[in-house]
Amino acid sequence: MTDLTSISFVATDLDALATHSGRVAIVITPDGKMGQAARRANRLSKGAVQRFVDSDAFEKVKMGQVTTMSWPVGFDAEALDILCLPRNPSIKEARKAGAALAKLRGSKPLLLAMDGVRRVAEVAFGLAMRDYEFADHKTDPAKPVTAVSIMCADPEQAQADAAPLLAIAEGAFMTRDLINEPANVLTTTEFADRLAEMTSLGLEVEVLEEADLEKLGMRTLLCVGQGSDSPSKVVVMHWNGGEKSAAPLALVGKGVVFDTGGISLKPGAGMEDMTMDMGGAGVVAGTMRALALRKAKANVVGLVGLVENMPSSNAVRPGDVIHSMKGDTVEVINTDAEGRLVLCDVMWYAQERFAPVGMIDLATLTGAIIVGLGHENAGVFSNNDAFCNAFLKAADKEGEGAWRMPLGQAYDDLLKSRIADMKNIGGRAAGAVTAAQFLQRFVKPETPWIHLDIAGVASVKSATALAPAGATGWGVMALNRLIADGYESA
Repeated sequence: MTDLTSISFVATDLDALATHSGRVAIVITPDGKMGQAARRANRLSKGAVQRFVDSDAFEKVKMGQVTTMSWPVGFDAEALDILCLPRNPSIKEARKAGAALAKLRGSKPLLLAMDGVRRVAEVAFGLAMRDYEFADHKTDPAKPVTAVSIMCADPEQAQADAAPLLAIAEGAFMTRDLINEPANVLTTTEFADRLAEMTSLGLEVEVLEEADLEKLGMRTLLCVGQGSDSPSKVVVMHWNGGEKSAAPLALVGKGVVFDTGGISLKPGAGMEDMTMDMGGAGVVAGTMRALALRKAKANVVGLVGLVENMPSSNAVRPGDVIHSMKGDTVEVINTDAEGRLVLCDVMWYAQERFAPVGMIDLATLTGAIIVGLGHENAGVFSNNDAFCNAFLKAADKEGEGAWRMPLGQAYDDLLKSRIADMKNIGGRAAGAVTAAQFLQRFVKPETPWIHLDIAGVASVKSATALAPAGATGWGVMALNRLIADGYESA
């Protein structure tokens, strides 16, 4: 795994190619052109690089693909990697190339020669994001941290360009670590403690305990956690990097550290995956970390509701009626539709206290969104076209899949209750939409709002472009981009 501080940018030194131990990587353009380093590698290998370029095999090499020449003659290195990349790649091409190198390098130090190639920092970012491993609970030693040295024309500029990107990577790593943690480790208390540690980065962090939440009237949130011995909490993280008087953007995350379904118990098969049901809170935490590390010139407040949903004699029951902080009453039909009960109180609190310029909630909320969109896109719901379009643009720039879903009165009508103001579910049909409709009832008309259902993208079984299997960190890049493009002062 790459320690982000182990990535360095150095001036091009052609002599170092011959003496580097580990792996050496050079760049060749899709039309077979070589820079200085590639030409030196060709001479050192007695023409082996040129022979590869002239072969039929090179014609089949795709953009961003890496071809390895093992045990190359003329090198001390274990392997010579040939990276196919144009001189002026797109951001996505550069990141893909870095990720391809990360998958190959194993535990060996890497020397990457990028003379004459642009977007050096983006290649480094792709490499860092893909070179992640969660091995905290394995008795065998984790893959050792080894250095990555990137040769380029202007190391100082590359370092400056990479610094904010590596801050984003560190935020995404925090999100992945949180989502990957088992529930016996990441309790509500442990989660809150990890967030409180970010005061060292300049964040202001408040932890609201159950007594505080009771005084505020957050009874829908509290009812979810009342069956567990783990105390329910709300953590508020402030980043005040913008103008002092400017209203903040609010990010709200669902943090169900484990979800059994409560009295509406889930099937046993696959329940172990419910350690990731705090994914929304994980993304909020990682985004706040990234903003603090790169000193974002924006005001952002991150709020997460931390609970555990367990069955017990104290657990909330189907048929119970709960009073929300807003004052509306909710008939609990299914205790496994608990995330919206957590979010609605925290969303209302965020609006009452901060009057945000906009609010985005994130949650691994419904299996229905996976049925609709699979694992390629998060579901996006919004009451404001301009706000929604800005987020979709940011997600597209960062290569994080997101697809807008509908809202409407007919869906909202499905939440009508005979004995309370609303039910917490609307039935099997359009389950992701009715969940969003429930949340919209707790959004003030003047608040631009986006709901992100990330159930399908927060943790996946197969590797993605920039992440191994498991937690992806989806959302940190897109939210950071949205804030950078739309909310930062000059």
